[in-house]
Amino acid sequence: MGLRHSYTVLAPIYDLVVRRATAALRKRSLQMLGDVTGQTVLLAGIGSGLDIPLLPPAAQYIGVDITPAMLRQARRQPGGLSVALHAGDVMALPYPNGCFDIVVMHLILAVVPHPEKALAEALRVLKPGGRLLILDKFLRRGQRAPLRRWLSPLLGKIATRTDVVFEDVLAACQQPGLPLLDVVSDTPVLAHGWFRNILLRKPVSGICRE
Repeated sequence: MGLRHSYTVLAPIYDLVVRRATAALRKRSLQMLGDVTGQTVLLAGIGSGLDIPLLPPAAQYIGVDITPAMLRQARRQPGGLSVALHAGDVMALPYPNGCFDIVVMHLILAVVPHPEKALAEALRVLKPGGRLLILDKFLRRGQRAPLRRWLSPLLGKIATRTDVVFEDVLAACQQPGLPLLDVVSDTPVLAHGWFRNILLRKPVSGICRE
């Protein structure tokens, strides 16, 4: 069962299962955006649009997701904000380089089969100096978590992976000779640090940091 098929099946009940469990986490994460007046923001893997009612006003928002059934749910979300919704794969975003001030990735890096590709794509479409806001569940390097690692191959085919190591994903996106990504903050938010709220900034210059 592919993820597009499984999320098509889950779409009608997704909000009932996930909204209450993640609302506080989403709100806290999106508060980190601050004033977004006049900025262009991509919601990569917008899913059923649970972020939409929590978004700050005055920005231009674009949401992308691979599952049409989830996008239909997103169109029904309450709130006065206008969000342009597009069908697309976060691992191959249908946007040119450097066109977004901010990319938001809530609960998507641990879903896709190749999180390093999704992160690299998010960085590609960010403007120099742009921000990337991540909320997801990650293991840390060296963390044993045998049950999560054992379950991940099965769960990853249905809904989400449970063995993604963020530091490995980030390292895969660091290219030799290019500046290191700036980890502005990395905050544990739930389940003894399994869920983390991470803010990255894309370098402005082409000079590598030592």
